[in-house]
Amino acid sequence: MKYVKIIFISIFTLTGLIQVNAQEKITLSSAITTALNHNTSIVKSSNNLETSDAAVKNAYGTFLPTLNLNSGWNWQRTSSSGSTVLDFYGQPQNLPATETDSRNYSVSLGGNVTLFDGLSNITTLSQKKNDLQAAKYNLNKLRQDVVLQTVNLFVTVVNNEKILSFQKEDQKYNSDMLQKVKEMYDLKMVANADLYSQEYQTSNSQFSYLQAKNNYEKAKINLLNYLSKDVLKEYTFEMDSAYIPETASYLNNIDSVYQTALNNRNDYKSQKAQLVSAEYQLTIAKSGFLPSLSGNYNFSTSATQPSSLFNRKVYSLGLSFSFPIFSRWNTEFSTQSAQVQIKNSNEDLAALERQIKSDVKNAVIDLQSAKLELEVSKAALKSAKETWSIKKDSYVLGTATFIDQQQAYRDYLQASNNTIAAESNYVFRQFGLLSALGLLKFE
Repeated sequence: MKYVKIIFISIFTLTGLIQVNAQEKITLSSAITTALNHNTSIVKSSNNLETSDAAVKNAYGTFLPTLNLNSGWNWQRTSSSGSTVLDFYGQPQNLPATETDSRNYSVSLGGNVTLFDGLSNITTLSQKKNDLQAAKYNLNKLRQDVVLQTVNLFVTVVNNEKILSFQKEDQKYNSDMLQKVKEMYDLKMVANADLYSQEYQTSNSQFSYLQAKNNYEKAKINLLNYLSKDVLKEYTFEMDSAYIPETASYLNNIDSVYQTALNNRNDYKSQKAQLVSAEYQLTIAKSGFLPSLSGNYNFSTSATQPSSLFNRKVYSLGLSFSFPIFSRWNTEFSTQSAQVQIKNSNEDLAALERQIKSDVKNAVIDLQSAKLELEVSKAALKSAKETWSIKKDSYVLGTATFIDQQQAYRDYLQASNNTIAAESNYVFRQFGLLSALGLLKFE
């Protein structure tokens, strides 16, 4: 029987170890990598980038000549049932019934080339290159947004995990304390008010634990769903401190920080690129006022029999010159539309500059406040812990009431929760400042 128990204990222990080892560990850096690789918006934007790249290739194509190969076959039958006609002398002549078949085979090779179109093709190529670069900036901005959102979700999970662990310890402490108070109450060592107070405190700790567990599970679901992970599997989460950035150097000079944001924000670079594209569009529209010149070339051959093809060859070259005189105000409309687009792009750029100033200022203030809150919360936690320890000793010596001891413990509990929240908030605000500066790494 003894050996059977040992075997069962070994099996359960091994099973537990296997389950622990089977859990996938997710760190902040691995979560960011996973999000960047599987985020739907990033995947779709990357796919759309191929379209912008193809547009550049298509713009290059306008400089090249076209070449088309055409071939044809034609069959014709002419039938006549006979008729009477007058000859030269006015005498009637009877024509017999006839039926004639004819076939024709043809082959041609030719095309055209644009020699000058008012610089429209050159400007279009520059515009498409610029649009491609703007699309890349937008993709990079989207990646940075995904990184920040991943950090937010991950920090929330780690924060709730710490709170859950602390609430578990708090529940155990209060349960043990309740058992101790009950024993003391049975021995008439404490009043019933102390017992009721501890029962209330224990119930609160149980409620807080359940609430913390619920928040932790929901935070995990949100993160795992964002990472396209299976929410039914078990995972462990670890904050790799080496990945947490250092942002203290950005808190000194707000003007230099703002300039850093303008130099690095991908949305600002994209907006500037859109302004350049609008200026290119104006040049394209104005090309409608200029003349155009194109050339054409062709080679053809035809015959009644396939074997006779290329016996007769026709070569042709030509130039076509066009000068617009009146386009029913289409060119004027295109020009005015492009000018309006330039004005709107400039307005969008100015609005974005103001928004960047606000983002940077808010991010700096949030980080400074988070840093101070962390320092204050740590100091408060230290004081609350010492106060609780003193009140416990005082209660044993009879110089403090049980209520005083419990109040000191509740203060310590609140200070612990505040410190956990302050630590998580400080980490997130550091990433928030980097996001406002356009310095979040995504590679």
